[in-house]
Amino acid sequence: MANLSRVLSVLAAAAVGALVAWVFLRPAAFRQPDSAVVVEQMREVARLETLEVALYKKVTFTPEPESTDALWKDVLLWASYTLKNPHGRAIVFADAHLGFDFQRFDASHLRATGTRVDVLLPPMVVTVALRPGETEVIDSNLDSAQTAQLLEKARLAFEREVRQDARLKDKARQSAERSLRGLLLTLGFREVHFVERLPLGTAG
Repeated sequence: MANLSRVLSVLAAAAVGALVAWVFLRPAAFRQPDSAVVVEQMREVARLETLEVALYKKVTFTPEPESTDALWKDVLLWASYTLKNPHGRAIVFADAHLGFDFQRFDASHLRATGTRVDVLLPPMVVTVALRPGETEVIDSNLDSAQTAQLLEKARLAFEREVRQDARLKDKARQSAERSLRGLLLTLGFREVHFVERLPLGTAG
């Protein structure tokens, strides 16, 4: 009888221990973080995840004559361009920045359901900044205004090329998604999906 009592006591103690362990070790109920906090933290991460690319190219430039109202002035202007033959060549260096416009990102771009969150990224932004200290103007008889036109033409051409580069845009997107997914997982979400369109439902 005594042995039975000891067995029952051991079983009871084990049951109590298991209950205590379950109470203290069970996963805490998930509480969705405040949307405003999530948005602000995502903006901070996105600022750090802008893809930067170094560019360079040799460009040439021949300015177009400006038109005037007077026919003879036009003739003289064309003649001066023909005689002087203004032209310029330069090796232009620049930095391209590819990122997402998170200034336009708010809670309407998120849809949270339990531990799942869907994210609609804002439009991608491409900017190009020239590096004047490394740019080399060669074989040029352009004045300062024409040289500025040459460099602006090069900057716009760089920007257009980057906007059309699917590989660079995909790389920028993957980098941003990777960092944002890591952030959202640390906030308690277990499923993070980047979507082209948010599903119907209540925004997070």
